Parts: sequence; C-alpha cells; structure tokens
Amino acid sequence: MAGDFRDALFAKHRATLEQAMQAARSRAYFSAYPEAPSGRIYGETAKADADAGFAALLAKPFAPGARQVGAEVSPWGPALRITYPSEDVATLVARAEEAAPAWAEASPEHRAGVCLEILHRLNRDSFLMAQAVMHTTGQGWAMAFQAGGPHAQDRGLEAVAYAMEELGKIPGAVRWSKPAGKETLNLDKTFRVIPRGIGLVIGCATFPTWNGYPGLFADLATGNAVIVKPHPAAILPLALTVRTARAVLAEAGFPEDVVQLAPDTADAPLAAELARHPAIGIVDFTGGPAFGGWLRTHVAGAKPLHTEEAGINPVVLHSTADFAGLCRNLAFSLSLYSGQMCTAPQNLFVPSGGIMTESGPKAFDEVAQALAAAVDALLADPARAAGVLGTVQNPATLDRIAAARGLGRVVRDSGTVEMPGFAQARSATPLIVAVEAADRAAWGEERFGPIAFLIRCKDADEALALAAASVREKGAITALVHSTDEAFLQRAETAFARAGVALSENLCGGLFVNQSAAFSDYHVSGANPAGTSCLTDAAFVANRFHIAMARRPAAA
Repeated sequence: MAGDFRDALFAKHRATLEQAMQAARSRAYFSAYPEAPSGRIYGETAKADADAGFAALLAKPFAPGARQVGAEVSPWGPALRITYPSEDVATLVARAEEAAPAWAEASPEHRAGVCLEILHRLNRDSFLMAQAVMHTTGQGWAMAFQAGGPHAQDRGLEAVAYAMEELGKIPGAVRWSKPAGKETLNLDKTFRVIPRGIGLVIGCATFPTWNGYPGLFADLATGNAVIVKPHPAAILPLALTVRTARAVLAEAGFPEDVVQLAPDTADAPLAAELARHPAIGIVDFTGGPAFGGWLRTHVAGAKPLHTEEAGINPVVLHSTADFAGLCRNLAFSLSLYSGQMCTAPQNLFVPSGGIMTESGPKAFDEVAQALAAAVDALLADPARAAGVLGTVQNPATLDRIAAARGLGRVVRDSGTVEMPGFAQARSATPLIVAVEAADRAAWGEERFGPIAFLIRCKDADEALALAAASVREKGAITALVHSTDEAFLQRAETAFARAGVALSENLCGGLFVNQSAAFSDYHVSGANPAGTSCLTDAAFVANRFHIAMARRPAAA
C-alpha cells in the first residue's frame, strides 16, 4: 500500500529531519551528508561506477522524447552530446496541474519523507553528480563533488527543515470555545495548507544544484508541484536530480509529474514564458541581474519571487596581525573556481597609506605585491592550480578579463594554467588591477570571473564607507574586513549590517569568505540588490503556501 510506504519513508528519515530542524534553530554545525569523497563512506567502487555511469550518458538521449534539445560542452574540453526531451510550456503546465492535487493533499510528513528519500538517493549518487557538475560548470572535481553533492543536499534538507518548522505551527483541527454570558460558543475548526501553485526553479550555469535545491525542496515540502528549468549550459545535474525525484515519487504512489524538467536552448528560452504563466505560483531564480531585473519588473508582486543575482563583494583592509595569512587567504578566495562564485570577493579597499601589520606598516604597493605573490605561490603547482581554479564556465568571461586589463594598473595579469589530462580546458588565473577610489566606472559594477580591484582610498574610514555604500547600491552577498582595532570592527559590523550583507572578519586560516554553511549561515540577505530572499529562513518557505480554514458549530 502507498500509505505504508510513505509512512516507512518518513520513519526512515525522521531522525535526520529532527536533527536538521534543531540545527536550523541553534545555528550549530550540522551536515547530514558526508563531504569527503571516500570509498569507505560511499563504497569502494563508487568512483569507478560513477565514471562508467557518466560515460554511459554521453552522446545519446537522456530520456526518450519526440523533441530533443541539448548542446552542453564541458569547460574542460569535450562536448557532452547529451540531448533531453523538451516540451512546450502548455504541456508542462498541464502535466503539473494534473499531478499537483495528489501531492497537495498528502500530509506534510509524507511529503517530507519523499523529499528526504530523494536527497538520500542523490547523496548515494554524489560521485556521478560530481562528474555532471564538473563537466557542465567547469568546477574542479573535488569542488564539484562537495558543492554539487553533499553541500547542495544539505541546502535541500535545510529547506525541508524550515518548511516543516513552519507547517508544524499550523494545527490540523482545534475545538474553539468562547465564554458568552451564560453559554459557551463552541466551534470545531480545521486548517488546511493550500499550495501557492506550480513552483518554477530556474537554474544557473555555475552552481545548478547548490543554488537550485533550496527552491526545489522548499516547494515540494510545502505541497507545490515543480517545474525545473535548467540553464542550457548545465542541464545534466538537474536532469539527474529530476530523474531521481520522479523515481521516488512513483514508488511512493504519487504522480511523477509532480516534478518535471524543462530544458531549453539559448535561442528558444522558456524561462520568461513560464514565469509569466498564471499557473506558476512561485519563482526561484539564480543568475545575472539582467534577467533578474526582468523578473522583478514582470513577476514580483504578482507571485513570490526568490532571486540570487549579482553583487560586488567588498574587502576592507585596515590592519592585521598576520599579514602572510591574510594574503594567503585572500589569494585562495580570489582563485577558487576562478572567481565564479557569488561569494567571491571583487573589490579590495586599501588605504593609500597602506595598512599596519605585525611586522610594521605595509604600503599600498607592498600590499599589492604581496597579494600577487601569494596568488602566484598558490598556483605554482599545476595539479593544485587545476583543482583550485577549475575552468572558466563561459567563454564571455575571458573577454571580460581582457577588457578589465584596461581599467587600471595591472598588478597581476591573468594567464592560463596547464590542466593535466585536459588539453582543451578553458583556464584563467586571477587578474588584479589597481585603481583609484574615484574610478567608480572600473570597480562599481560586477565583473564576473577572476577579476579583482585594489582600490586606493584616502584612509580606512573612506574604505569602509565606500565598501558599505557599494553594497547598498549594487548589492553584495559577502563582505570581509581585516582589522586589529575592535572599535573599527564594530563600525564595520554596523555599516555592513545596515547594508544587509554577511560579514566575515580577520580570516587568515582555513576558513574563507567564499564559504557558506547550511543550517548556520544565512546565505544572501534579501536586504540589498544582490537578491530578493535569504537562503534559508522562515520567509523563504512561509510564502509558498496559504492556509484555508473551515469551521462549524461543535457537536454536542
């Protein structure tokens, strides 16, 4: 019986869900899915099996269908030659509407059990997902495994935990009694969760699972059917995800079309048509500000819109007790995945007189030279450089680097590195350009990729003011400050809090501003132009459903 299977799924994963819900309340460290790509955890043959499984996907249809699309090319070199069945918007919506009632009528526990089983199976297949993410996004294999697999799965679980927390506040039925003189008025009231409609999840090319899972699982856990529209350059990771979701749904006795994949092409995009369709009740989007702005103009207000867009993440250098550690840490942050992370720093604000360090003052040019040298040292070994940098996802990023060279004085030029085993890989090391604070045309907008600006400011106070103002104006997802002065740190905390951005302080070791931990860090704030929502908080899930009430006089 389907009901027994659904009960069993929830029982199987209940402890994990309860741990996740407690972690979200406490903000303590928690991860349900091991991030180490170890054979002892995932099976001794997991890597070999995934390699064979990935090879078996290449150069053929992913699934049968009359109309096939797909032109993914690995930034590491080869074309994947995988095609995917594609449907028009009317067909996708009709299928979702037909499937939606059964899912909406399921209990929160049954939906949560299905969601956690999907995540469990995705985790089991993390080695295959790593290959899919690596060869669509260009991430290095280790990063693709972690960010595309366990870390993304934690983000999905986090969304389910928040959804269950909010749904748990709604009683199913209550007896309402009100004293009224000599009598008591008694009503029986029932409360039913009503999903908003079909959820639309629009994926990105750089982190399709990490950014896609919060919206996908928040929608599912709150009872909404979902259409997943992947980026044309990174379809495979979300295709694998949807395939797993549909298999679990079918086993649990739900219509597979509760979750559908909607691949498209750059020449015939579906996202705008889907987003404006009246049956779409929620939109989640990760990507650039151009389409993000279109969504905010044409969708926001009509339906909940959750976006993560562009930002110009600032760093303010005031002083440090570990100058070498500061440089090493920043070098890694600038280099990781070739600066193609929404959390990567771009603008480094430095006083014209330099900064104070444990070994005395360092002039502006000394800071610049030390940072460039730290990047060179980090990337000196080709194998390590390949793992840290990964590859450049979009060839347009190389054009952006070339243009940025002319925006100021090049402190460190971008170049290519050897990618062992991948002769055709598209690579680029960080470009560091020194500019004046007045050169806002250079540093005052996002220049996606391995591009950083060292911005000469009058003093540290101007550096902080400019950094905070840039967040308010253009948006940012992360900010970083280095200072040994507690009063300056307090001013920085206040300034960046008012700008609505997460702040890191004095990172010199193995923690980096790029990192965002599920269950603890509030990723994006929704309080500046870098995005409309936080991943994940109560507001991220609570507006994905309504509540309908029925009441009647209580039986005597």
